[in-house]
Amino acid sequence: MKNALISAKGLCKSFAHNGGQIHVLTGLDIDIYEGDFTVIMGASGSGKSTMLYALSGMDRATGGQVLYRGGDIVKMKEKKLAELRRSRFGFIFQQMHLVSNLSMFENITVPGYLNRKRSAAETDRRAEQLMTQMGISDIRTHLPAQCSGGEQQRCAIARAVINEPDMLFADEPTGALNRKNTTEVLNLLTDLNRSGQSILMVTHDARAACRASRIIYISDGKAIGELELAPYAAEEEKSRETQINAWLSAMEW
Repeated sequence: MKNALISAKGLCKSFAHNGGQIHVLTGLDIDIYEGDFTVIMGASGSGKSTMLYALSGMDRATGGQVLYRGGDIVKMKEKKLAELRRSRFGFIFQQMHLVSNLSMFENITVPGYLNRKRSAAETDRRAEQLMTQMGISDIRTHLPAQCSGGEQQRCAIARAVINEPDMLFADEPTGALNRKNTTEVLNLLTDLNRSGQSILMVTHDARAACRASRIIYISDGKAIGELELAPYAAEEEKSRETQINAWLSAMEW
């Protein structure tokens, strides 16, 4: 039986707009399981990114619960929430948000230094290992502007996992990449998941969703469908994509 790493119960998120309220999440119930590569899909404006931010503590929900290891993220004080995001969660975004005046190596190590989980020397060694794993060790001293989009995103992935997070949150991580770089990033995420990393990814791309072990479809702020998938195999990608597209069509995507 799978263990739920993060559980949302009656999750609500509203935004003030023109003197009224826009209700984006409307009583969402969802479990995100340990070890899964979970993908969230849905039409534009369905609430999938809002859900990811609420589940990760990047944005505070306006109602309901987000349970993580016995605690409710919604009720956490900001200091404790910041510590949680820094030490137990990792984040990847469509825009890489690398620090422009730091080298690629420095961008990766800074979260490790701030977390103080390891000594500086141990953090440096882990960063070196991750750069080798991500295929970017040869651009160690480069600034982000000197690197391609794919190289920057691989650096962002290394930065996100340097503290060995319980959950890696990814919001459209391939949205700004070309096909070659998209494949490289998806391969890295797949390898991380195979090694035990739990991943929750938002995407609009059925090809990216092929890497999932589970896809959840969001509509009007609620989870209305779920697709379980066998472990990813490259030779079966075409048939897998066809299966996903047929399911998305049934969800009226």
